[in-house]
Amino acid sequence: MHFEILVEDDSGKEMLNVLLPKILPKDRDATFRVISYKGIGSIPKGLKTSQEASKRTLLNQLPRLLQGYGKTFKSNRSLYAVIVVCDLDDRDFRSFLNELNAVLDNCTEVPLVSFCLAIEEGEAWLLGDIQAVLSA
Repeated sequence: MHFEILVEDDSGKEMLNVLLPKILPKDRDATFRVISYKGIGSIPKGLKTSQEASKRTLLNQLPRLLQGYGKTFKSNRSLYAVIVVCDLDDRDFRSFLNELNAVLDNCTEVPLVSFCLAIEEGEAWLLGDIQAVLSA
């Protein structure tokens, strides 16, 4: 199976590029590609993606991305998965997940997608900030 993993920043990309080879099953030809964006942004009103280069943020591009993955993977849906990783920050978990699922529900061809919401900043873990990890 191939995983397309969308993350909001370069530090998340670097972390996953190190961790994924260690946790993916070695006997199943699992492959992955991690794509980072310039921040998390926000889901656009009406789910219409902006074409502005300055809006190369994950959530601003998400409607277009998921629509594209749906079309690209429709003939081999069971061989591909999209994983969207983003920080929850100060958002309400249920509301944010509902917004993300609304983007997915809007796709003509729905790709296999998992939304992974980091409750606390991954950077604290990456930097070895034990107090931050323990408080999380």
